[in-house]
Amino acid sequence: MLIPISNSARDYAWGSDTLIAELQGREPSGTPEAEIWFGDHPGSPSRVDDGTGRPLDRALAEVGVEPLPYLLKLLAAGMSLSIQAHPSRDQAAEGFAREEQAGVPRDAAERLYKDENHKPEIIVALSERFRALVGLRPLAETRRLLSSLPGRPGVRALAAALDEVDDEDDAAVLHRVMGWVLSGEATEVVDDLAAALTGADADDATSGFAAERAVLRRIAEQFPADPGLVVATLMNLVELSRGEALFAPAGVLHAYQDGLGVELMAASDNVLRGGLTPKHIDVPELMRIVDTGTGPAPIVEPDEIAPGVFSYDAGVPDFRLVRVEATFEAVAEMPLTGPAIVLATTGDVVVEAGGDRVELVPGTAAVVIAASVAIGGAGEAFVAQPGRR
Repeated sequence: MLIPISNSARDYAWGSDTLIAELQGREPSGTPEAEIWFGDHPGSPSRVDDGTGRPLDRALAEVGVEPLPYLLKLLAAGMSLSIQAHPSRDQAAEGFAREEQAGVPRDAAERLYKDENHKPEIIVALSERFRALVGLRPLAETRRLLSSLPGRPGVRALAAALDEVDDEDDAAVLHRVMGWVLSGEATEVVDDLAAALTGADADDATSGFAAERAVLRRIAEQFPADPGLVVATLMNLVELSRGEALFAPAGVLHAYQDGLGVELMAASDNVLRGGLTPKHIDVPELMRIVDTGTGPAPIVEPDEIAPGVFSYDAGVPDFRLVRVEATFEAVAEMPLTGPAIVLATTGDVVVEAGGDRVELVPGTAAVVIAASVAIGGAGEAFVAQPGRR
């Protein structure tokens, strides 16, 4: 069975004015377009394109299909998303039960746990450059970055706070400093760091951190006086090229900066924020679940499992993402582990399953309920499906 689906773009303020429109080959709407959701998540279920306009969750229930364990998105960032981390499954279950018992309405602005699930996520770049802040940089590197900035008192205070105390390791130092900054007690640090990044005496060319400083300067300009600037300064900058991917497991801080990508995540809405947002930030709860270990960003290398078929395996049971470079000469045939969604991103893609056939153009998708799927035509498509349990 094939079910063509579509959805409207969500107009979050951080969205791009042009990227999704360019992918779909249409004029921009005139407002930011941040995400298009492909799935049955109740927050914005896709519509079934059969003339009925039914939401996908209802259509799947009608044919006896359980809710999808994943959510597929087109994501287009024009400015930084909020810095955020997601809980593990155990943390989510505990937090959800706690807020339920406390009677916090599920639609309340201060509600943190909307469900009992974790929310690992992977994103593959569609634009030629996709920038993101992901995970925490080793402290020695952050100290070098700070030493390249003009020596304002707040910058010096931050550098001093990042020095190890007694037997603290890097993770403990970062946990302490992040809690201090986000508590609102470090306004001089925030102000002086912003001034050091944006002032006339800032010199990126000789710092060795030109790319990082350019991103941080833009954040400082877009989010004045936001303590998330300090958290962003502690994070790894990743620049993905088209087709490259990164993974954000439980507890890892991340904030996409700019670019277009295909994102796949577990079907959850649990987000704990750490700055660069007007939304609610619960500092104690964030610090309880955040992973302050340091190291390189978690990049996922694609594995070519067949000619023109690339698997991005994040090692989670909720989802698996495959990219197909379709050609008329060689149709890609794939076994499926459960209900799948095929999303076209370039060209004209032909999808066949169970005797049904649908043609997709960029930005359109179809649900596949079958044991396998064949993808041909001439273009690129992404296939989301449950992971291997």
